[in-house]
This record gives sequence, C-alpha cells and structure tokens, in this order.
Amino acid sequence: MHTSKWMILTIIIACQLIVVLDASVMVTAIPQIGHSLHMSTTSLTWVHNSYILAFGGFLLLGARAGDLLGRRKMLGIGIALFTLTSLLAGLAPTASFLLVSRSFQGFAAALATPAALALLSASFVEAKERARAIAMYSAVSAAGGSVGLIIGGFFTDFVSWRFGMFINVPIGIVLLYLVQKHIQPTTVRAGRFDLGGALTSVMGMSALVYGLVQAAELGFGNPGSWIPLAAGLILLAVFIRIEARAAEPIVPLRLFASRQRAGAYLGRFLMVGGNFSLFFFIPQYLQNALGFTSFEAGLAFLPFTVAQFGMMYVIPGLVRRYGNIKVLAAGLIIAIIGTLLLSRSIGGLTHFFPEMFILLAIMGIGAGMVFQPLTTMGLTHVEPQDSGAASGLINVAHQSGASFGLAVLITVFNGSNLSGQPANLAFAHAVSSAMLGSVAFVSAALLVTLICFGTVRQIRRKQALQINK
Repeated sequence: MHTSKWMILTIIIACQLIVVLDASVMVTAIPQIGHSLHMSTTSLTWVHNSYILAFGGFLLLGARAGDLLGRRKMLGIGIALFTLTSLLAGLAPTASFLLVSRSFQGFAAALATPAALALLSASFVEAKERARAIAMYSAVSAAGGSVGLIIGGFFTDFVSWRFGMFINVPIGIVLLYLVQKHIQPTTVRAGRFDLGGALTSVMGMSALVYGLVQAAELGFGNPGSWIPLAAGLILLAVFIRIEARAAEPIVPLRLFASRQRAGAYLGRFLMVGGNFSLFFFIPQYLQNALGFTSFEAGLAFLPFTVAQFGMMYVIPGLVRRYGNIKVLAAGLIIAIIGTLLLSRSIGGLTHFFPEMFILLAIMGIGAGMVFQPLTTMGLTHVEPQDSGAASGLINVAHQSGASFGLAVLITVFNGSNLSGQPANLAFAHAVSSAMLGSVAFVSAALLVTLICFGTVRQIRRKQALQINK
C-alpha cells in the first residue's frame, strides 16, 4: 500500500473512530452525568439517543451532500463541526444544553462519515488492498464502542466525564490539517437535496425510538407511548413514498433491488441492535451488581475489544478461503452462543473472571467476523452515482440499529425487574432478560443471512450452470 493511500486510510479510520467512540464514551459515566446535571434515568437514555438518532437520521443527507458538494469538503466541514460541538458538550452547564450539543455532534458525524467511507471506496479499487482497508475500517467501526467505554470510564474516575468530550478537540484539529494536506478535492455533480426525505426519515425514527423509550415507563397502552409510535410509522411510510417519487432521492430505492445489498443493510441493523446493548447494560451490571468502578467497568470490555480487533488480521484470509457468506454466518452463530451463555451467567450473579471474561472474548470473535462481510456486501456492484448513498445506508443501518435496539431492550429491561428481591439480584435478572432480547436480534440477523444470501448463492449456481450448458 502506497504511503499516500496509507495516510488517506489513517485519516478515514481516525475519523470513524471518534464518531463511533462517541456513541459509547458516555456509558460508563451515566451515574456521574445524572448526578452533576440532575437527570432522571429516562432522560439519561437521551445522552446516547440524541447523538445516535441525529447521526443515523442525517447520514443519508450527509452522503448526498458529499456527492453534490464534494467529499473532501464535507469531510472537513463535518470534522470541524464535530470538534466544536464536542467542546460545547464538554462545557454543558445543563442537561438540555448537553442533549442539544449531542444532537449537533450526531449531525456533524453524519456529514463526515459517509464522505470518509466513500473516499475509502474510491481510493482502494484493487481487490486485495480494498479487502484489507475494509477490514481495518470495519474493525474500528465495531471495536470503537468498547474503546469508548474504557476511555469514558478512565476520565470519569480520574478526571471528569467531560473529558470524554474534550479529547475530540485536539484530535479534530489534527484531522482537519491532515484532510487539507493529504486528500485531494473530489469531483462534484449537479443536483438537488432531498430535504423532505431527510426530515421525514430522522423525524420518523426519532418518534419511533421516543415511543419505545416512553413505553418502557408508561406501557404501550398509554397515549404518551402509542401516539409517537404511530407518528413514527406514518412518517417513515411518508419517507418511502417521497423516495419513490423524488427525482433525486437521498435513498435510491434501486439499491434494495439487490437481495444481497438489502440483506446486508437489514443484517447490520439487527446485529447492531443486539450488539450495542452490551455497551449499555453490562457496564451498569458491573457497577451496580458487582461493585466495579467506572474505569474497571470499561476495562472489563478488553477481552471483547482485543478479540474483535484481532479478527481484523484473520478475516481477509477467512473470506478468501470460505467467502463472505460462510464467514458472516459463522460469526453470527458464535455471537449468539456467547450472548446466550452470558445472559445465563449474569442471571446467576456470576463473578467477572473467568466466566464473563471468556464469554466476552467469544462474543468479540463473533462480532469481529460479522462487520467486514456486511460492509463488503453492502457496497457490492454499486453504480458510481450511488456510491455515496450506499455508504450512507451502511452507517444508517449501524446507527439506527443501535438506537432502535437499545429502545426495545430498555423496554424489556424495565419489564423484567423482580419486585421484592434484593436490588442487585433484581438488576441482574433485568440485565439477563435484556441480553436474551439481544440474542433474539442477532438470531434474526442470522435468519436474514440464511434467507437472503442463501438465495443469492442459489441464483449464482443456476446462472453458472446455464452458462456451462
């Protein structure tokens, strides 16, 4: 790999790391944030969701902006805005100020991320280099969440939770310099922004998640829950109608004509929906039930992080030998087994070592086998004019899966507390139930893999037989 390409990949990976890391860097700081800003348990969920929803909701608009205004320009604008809003979030004097800052952080990430992935796709066209670059990008995307737990826990215990935001400022400044120096301006093309599609998508997903979070406390029969849920479904239906009619949609529906790409997007949505719950529930279990500090709870994810990141070096060889579909299915099966066993262990108030340590490593191996094949298949056979939208959809599936899965599993968690039991036992039981919900999400991802990608293989075999005849 040439030095210039290596620098481009370094910039892209660093950009992806800080935006993914910020989805979880606050998790181990939740008790401290609630205490310092006087936030309730329900409002604390929006420390995550305000960022994730804005990130996922505006990714498609960010991808379109990269196509129309230039990917280097949007990458620079996104990093600059992300740096500024990180500073504001760290300085937040009130809960409202923090949540608004986190929302703008998510919007900034939505401008930068699709531009970065599209630049990766355009810069690495040779098969072997492309596979290696995607493997590194996928490993960082997947492992960034657990790295965020460690960093957030360290700052919370030894400095302040605010430094989890402040650390983005010097990194952002350096990245801005490197983008201007090493990435050449990209071509732009004429077109229009699909603002109607962008707004209905983000409003629809936000209303859906808000309704689920409300249902966790009020129940689904309460108007405060079912009205936003109904509004969310209606807005998402309007979004699809707009995209079907728009001359230049932010989501060209033709991208879903490929069963392989559609399966990759849905599989990623479901996998992250189950996987992200690890970063929310397990650190709280370690702190509330086992007495870990914030930093210790972050360090507890090292076996998961090391195993997942280590798979980056193994996956390209496995894919060359067995193919994306087999590696993906095997990774999902390993993740299901690890999550199921961990759920049973937590329900029994297990010690961290060796049971949880080993199971987290197993889950990290499974997760590390999943994301590269899903990324590769989500970008396969995409026309050049759709590359920005396709890369945006990959990240939309990732972020919207995280917010939707967390909202669903919080409902499961709140509905599973054992009344009349010791607090630590009741909490462990609720976390165990949420982890079973995670198993259901990942199992659904496996089912999608078997249905969508199994059919793709059958079609290719028939085509090969017809050619040979």
